[in-house]
Amino acid sequence: MSVVPAPASTALPSADWDVIVLGAGAAGLMAAIAAGQRGRRVLVLDHANKVGKKILMSGGGHCNFTNTGTTPAQYLSDNPHFCKSALARYTPQDFIELVDRHGIAWHEKELGQLFCDGSSKQIVQLLLDEADAVGVQVRTHCLVQLPRRVDDGYAIDTAAGRLRCASLIVATGGLSIPSMGATGFGYDLARGFGHTLVPTRAGLVPLTLSGKHQERLDALSGVALDVEAGCNGAFFRNRMLITHRGISGPAILQISSYWQPGDDLRLDLLPGRDALTWLQTQQAERPGTELKNVLAELMPRRFAQRLCEIWLPNRPMKQFTPPQLQDTAALLQAWPLVASGTEGYRTAEVTLGGVDTGGVSSRTMESQHAPGLYFIGEVLDVTGWLGGYNFQWAWASGMAAGSAA
Repeated sequence: MSVVPAPASTALPSADWDVIVLGAGAAGLMAAIAAGQRGRRVLVLDHANKVGKKILMSGGGHCNFTNTGTTPAQYLSDNPHFCKSALARYTPQDFIELVDRHGIAWHEKELGQLFCDGSSKQIVQLLLDEADAVGVQVRTHCLVQLPRRVDDGYAIDTAAGRLRCASLIVATGGLSIPSMGATGFGYDLARGFGHTLVPTRAGLVPLTLSGKHQERLDALSGVALDVEAGCNGAFFRNRMLITHRGISGPAILQISSYWQPGDDLRLDLLPGRDALTWLQTQQAERPGTELKNVLAELMPRRFAQRLCEIWLPNRPMKQFTPPQLQDTAALLQAWPLVASGTEGYRTAEVTLGGVDTGGVSSRTMESQHAPGLYFIGEVLDVTGWLGGYNFQWAWASGMAAGSAA
């Protein structure tokens, strides 16, 4: 399928459509396909120069297109029940079958995360081929103004002329990664039709350190280790990467969605172990070995050394009294790290918050304030964990809206 740029000088083949989708990302294209399969005349518009930019960059270029363990529990929203209907009606297996039908090879990396063996471009092409098969038209480089309600639907002034549609699907995404074209257009549109917004902030984003907290770890940039990060009752076990600005890696990206400035953040540096029992064993078996060398067997040596320079006493194991050993174990299993903030939308994978789901149908994604207006994907106050969950929400919410619009 060829995607046609639509600058101001290029007229679209029609001014009247059954469905117009704003946003040619994962959710928007899925909605367009679902609507097209029902015989609707569908037009997809995007201001960017290509479709599916987030798809293309995801998963290191291999697109983590879903997660086999998807349940509503992996999503954050002011209404945790909102996502249940759409997720139940379009499952990971449904998308896997679509991927298989297109002959795209894939593999499971870890924790139910599915990736293309080849390129993310294969998922974009799958969506474009499916859209083409049902007559969906896609236009990029097309700037649009805020739509307005007319008697029989919606009118939109675009760079390619004035368009009308019976149903309008908003799949404009959130504020994450503005260098790829992210804007607050969808939020402005929602406000214009009476919707309220849940305050937005960056999610799945590296955390930053400052002052002495940053100085203590600055020399360790590039060091990675397994941790269990905990904050506000949420816990994630995975890798942490120390950067020259702070901390990143899957465990930190996950916990960032639950953390806000001032919140208590603690890291278990010996995940899966009882630290006190392990230390007692080391003390009995290796009494003359210094703590930093004992720890270096379970974590990077440079990190163990810095830990013993700043936070823990470094001495031979036989010199630790039982209370001191208990204190050491307690710190290793709840190492306090004071983050100052996040790297923000610049590097965030998702946007937390968005259009309040209280004003949207959980079954069809239709606005309860404006008939024929739909909100899907990241623009809504539904945010998944790292690991393919946000793509599954895009597929599911897109399918829900496209099946109703």
